[in-house]
Amino acid sequence: MRHTPPPTETPNPASAAMDTLSALDFARLMNRLDAAVPLAVAEVLPQIAQAIETIASSLAAGGRLFYLGAGTSGRLGVLDATELVPTFSLPPERAIGLMAGGEKALTRSVEGAEDSAAQGRADLLAHAFAAGDVLVGIAASGGTPYVIGGLAYARQVGAPTIAVVCNPGSAVAGAADIAIEVVTGPEILTGSTRLKAGTAQKLVLNMLSTGALVRLGKVYGNLMVDVQPTNAKLRLRAIRIVDEITGLGSDEAEKLLDAANWRVKVAVVMGLSGVDADEANTRLVRAGGHVRRALEGGSG
Repeated sequence: MRHTPPPTETPNPASAAMDTLSALDFARLMNRLDAAVPLAVAEVLPQIAQAIETIASSLAAGGRLFYLGAGTSGRLGVLDATELVPTFSLPPERAIGLMAGGEKALTRSVEGAEDSAAQGRADLLAHAFAAGDVLVGIAASGGTPYVIGGLAYARQVGAPTIAVVCNPGSAVAGAADIAIEVVTGPEILTGSTRLKAGTAQKLVLNMLSTGALVRLGKVYGNLMVDVQPTNAKLRLRAIRIVDEITGLGSDEAEKLLDAANWRVKVAVVMGLSGVDADEANTRLVRAGGHVRRALEGGSG
């Protein structure tokens, strides 16, 4: 019996003669095929929105956000978790990226690691994964045993689960509470899911984490008011943010940040409300960390 491959493993007729193309024609073809990825993501926006609310609720209640994947999918999860620390000041222990094969698999292939469902469970157990946490399982194929095992364990302990896959009707999707199935179809290079599928996964993960943390008050308008100014570039960004919001000029913005111990939210509330750092911080705590609520005198 001939095995029918899933869409991500099917040869793409558009690139059947790819090896005969000039560099420019190849780039044009790949660009044209890649243009379909955001359209595929658009088809699953309701599921993405549901996942955003689920992640935000878990984090707001003190839970942690876990990502679980293998290969490119695992690396994308680790990347997303890592970026949440400097961008939103989310403590690193609250966003955890796990991948088949462990840390060494980030930079080189660890053959066979993704084939163990038991290891997916074990990696979550090693981090004391519990009902209050939330798990995002990422698998382009939708059949990765490592991810299936992790999702099954998460559901067993009562935690919310989300799947990000690129084939329809997959086992990974079936193992999750919320299935985000971005059907990206055949790759330009047959089976190379680091391409369109990887791009789709990156777009979805961007939405999930950014959307959830916007819901948690990590953003004011479209400015990252919880940025960690840990280097010269980010200190300049912090100054620009405070200046942009308060309109007081960069010199005054820097003075506010100095007085606020370089906590951007505190500096913003100081500048707009005319209060000192302690009072600004008190208002933010009362408002659950939301700058807009703190300025309006509300509570979280």
